[in-house]
Amino acid sequence: MSSDEKPAAPRSLAEALRARDDASLAALLRSRPDLITPVPTDLTQLATRAGTRASVVRALERLDRFAQQTAQALAVAGDPATYGELLGLMASDARDPVVAAALPRALGTLREQALVWGGDDRLRLVRTARELLAPSPQHPSPTGLGPTVREATAGMSPGRIQEIVATTGLPSTHDSVSAVASLTDLFTDRERMSALLAGLPADSLEVLERLVWGPPYGQVTPDPAPRLRRLLDRGLLLPTAPGTVVLPREAALHLRAGRAHRAPEPVPPAVAAAATHAPQVVDATAAGQAYTALATVEELLRDWDEGGPNVLRAGGLSVRDLKRTAVALDVPEPVAAFWVELAYAAGLLASDGEADERYAATPAYDEWLERPAAERWAHLAAAWLAATRTAGLTGGRDAKDRTLSALGPGLDRSAAPEVRHRVLTLLAGLPLGAAPAGESVLARLRWEHPPREPRQEDDLRGRLARWTLSEAELLGVTGRGALSAHGRALLGAYAPAPAEAEPAPGTRPAGKGGHGPAARATAATDAAGAAPASPGDKLPVHKHHRPEGTPGTPEPQSLPTPVSPLSPITPVVLASAAEQAAAARVLAPLLPEPLDHVLLQADLTAVAPGPLRRPLAETLGVLADVESKGGATVYRFTPASVRRALDAGRTASDLHAFLTAHSRTPVPQPLAYLIDDVARRHGHLRVGAASAYLRCDDDALLNEILADKRSAALRLRRLAPTVLAAQADPAALLEGLRAMGYAPAAESAAGDVLITRAHSHRTPPRTAPEPVPEGPPAPDTTLLSAAIRAIRAGDLASTAPRKPTAATREDGELPRTGPAETLATMQAAVLTGEALWIGYVNAEGAASQRVIAPIRVEGGFVTAYDHTADEVRTYPLHRVTGVAELADDQP
Repeated sequence: MSSDEKPAAPRSLAEALRARDDASLAALLRSRPDLITPVPTDLTQLATRAGTRASVVRALERLDRFAQQTAQALAVAGDPATYGELLGLMASDARDPVVAAALPRALGTLREQALVWGGDDRLRLVRTARELLAPSPQHPSPTGLGPTVREATAGMSPGRIQEIVATTGLPSTHDSVSAVASLTDLFTDRERMSALLAGLPADSLEVLERLVWGPPYGQVTPDPAPRLRRLLDRGLLLPTAPGTVVLPREAALHLRAGRAHRAPEPVPPAVAAAATHAPQVVDATAAGQAYTALATVEELLRDWDEGGPNVLRAGGLSVRDLKRTAVALDVPEPVAAFWVELAYAAGLLASDGEADERYAATPAYDEWLERPAAERWAHLAAAWLAATRTAGLTGGRDAKDRTLSALGPGLDRSAAPEVRHRVLTLLAGLPLGAAPAGESVLARLRWEHPPREPRQEDDLRGRLARWTLSEAELLGVTGRGALSAHGRALLGAYAPAPAEAEPAPGTRPAGKGGHGPAARATAATDAAGAAPASPGDKLPVHKHHRPEGTPGTPEPQSLPTPVSPLSPITPVVLASAAEQAAAARVLAPLLPEPLDHVLLQADLTAVAPGPLRRPLAETLGVLADVESKGGATVYRFTPASVRRALDAGRTASDLHAFLTAHSRTPVPQPLAYLIDDVARRHGHLRVGAASAYLRCDDDALLNEILADKRSAALRLRRLAPTVLAAQADPAALLEGLRAMGYAPAAESAAGDVLITRAHSHRTPPRTAPEPVPEGPPAPDTTLLSAAIRAIRAGDLASTAPRKPTAATREDGELPRTGPAETLATMQAAVLTGEALWIGYVNAEGAASQRVIAPIRVEGGFVTAYDHTADEVRTYPLHRVTGVAELADDQP
């Protein structure tokens, strides 16, 4: 073939794939990873696998709306279709310039994913896709078109077809096939069809207008009205079943001016900004919520420190325990479910695996607590971004109508990480400080990944997007609805502003606290461009938010990753370790510094004006009860809280020294009196195990307890002037006396006071739950390179021409040769240097075909250069099932 000759048009999808270079094959395998699991033996098998129903359905579902519309148009076009025919179906007779400009990209996407093959003069949609998308009574097409004239008249009598031909003014024909072809030509001829419709009255045209955009089917009575009879006589309505008629596809396309879709969507809808805030305000708000997120997770796991709720038999957290957790965290139940699932996804929470199985913190939680606050937040955010578990499903029903519980089975949704990443990427495309209108984000996602049903607006991906917006706000990835600087860093879209001049002495650097250019991020440019700000609903703000202000080669070395700004199918690489570290660095200056002091007040309260250092917070949490949370935490001292500190082994002098050292205000006298009074009475009564006993040196006090009616439930009786026995266990006796207002202390068998310091309960080492992937994982470059090399080599072995021999089978399969003939052919090839085509069965019994160049034959083995594996290998001769010489024109 000379250089001026064009290559022959491919006759099949396999031939079309064979003409691709390695980069194009890599793009196909990357966008459809199911085709590489396992690696096909050759390109014919790859084409066969690409045409299977499951693979085609998956590929079609991941197309954007315009690419889907293009595939749907090809399904109603001729087979094959020309590019001009497809352009007419998409852009109408008026040739919409926007649609015409976007069509090459959509067609290129279909070609890249092997859903369409052939040149522009012979475009072919793969057969399975055509069967899925072509109109049928059982599966209407999204185009709203019906069957063609030929399909609709398939069961019609020849006489009736001839009557329609005569009524329309066409010459009669000798058979039904030519009559149907003549009628089809009429309906596809714009001028003649316009003349035919011009002769119809308005009421008949009104019927056509109701059917033109679908559904194309209608009901008629046995005696149709005149307006319907005129349409039936001219073939503009064709019967498909008794009482049912349909508008033929050709007639509908004429009425639509040639357009297959009522509203083509060639351009994705822009994400509109609902409000715009100063970047400093966004970052400060997000940082405040990030700190609240850390405090909430710590409070949750601290509450479960000695062992959390029991695990349900079916797995998960009971409704009652979720309500208790919500009350403890002072949040709604759905928000409590989010925090519980976040801790679980981050590997900080798990079940302990004991016989009486409970939830508890993992050893990783203790390690997490020792890390800086910014790093702890980055760990939580990265876990949220990658998790497939979806807290928003909690409380719903599964396919078997069972309630979905937090931490239970059935909450994994494979699409969640992709949707979260895509939503945040869209937010990153807006100007700094711009908060999106929620509906515009949903509209964009519906264009990029349309729901299966055209009218299914509240699909799973839509709900995932809504949950992403609210969860990102809770977690502090966004602030006031806008993506924060540390949120951009988590996506790898953060770029620090140029360094500024050093500030003058005595002034505060602008970058500190996240209010200067160094704490801002540059937005990634969105494909559709940023829309101007417009009013809209603001995203809900969590109640703990801070106030405002705060080329192809046989062995490719590297294969490029195609990046399309409009294609959401590019594999998502979630936050890497470097991106987590970058997010932590950006967030760190925005977080408040922990304090080492509180403000004691005369009303037995202490105010922490900010976050406290861990030792101070832990000790104060034992000595006092948290009364209110927020920007400043209020602690209240009560007799019970002071007794709790004394029970933990502290003395009155320890408590006085602790408060004096950590209070910026003098210790109020009422608080000092409270500590001394509780300490004086603490341990005056001693409780031990008899089943339980109570002893006290003050017999008058024991008399008082016996006389108290509230002690009746303890069933006390005197054993000695200073000893009472109880029919209750020591723990119940302690609680009962404390409820009566006394301050008893437990003692050991030796008479020593027992210190009741809480012991942390931890699970055995646990790993965070693995995300459930959506289909096969995307292959990396190394796997793609090896797979393409194997496919190319296998294709060479299966398509290499062979010399005809007496043993060659007519179907082209490898001949079976005996051991003697195989050995002789191998030895001859060693002398001549020719390549051979062999069949080989390995030790596992897997058969394959290979092209080899024998180097030597000895000891029952052949050593040869294997073109299939591209290396020298040695094969046992007894595993060679057949051998044939290649044609002379093969290398």
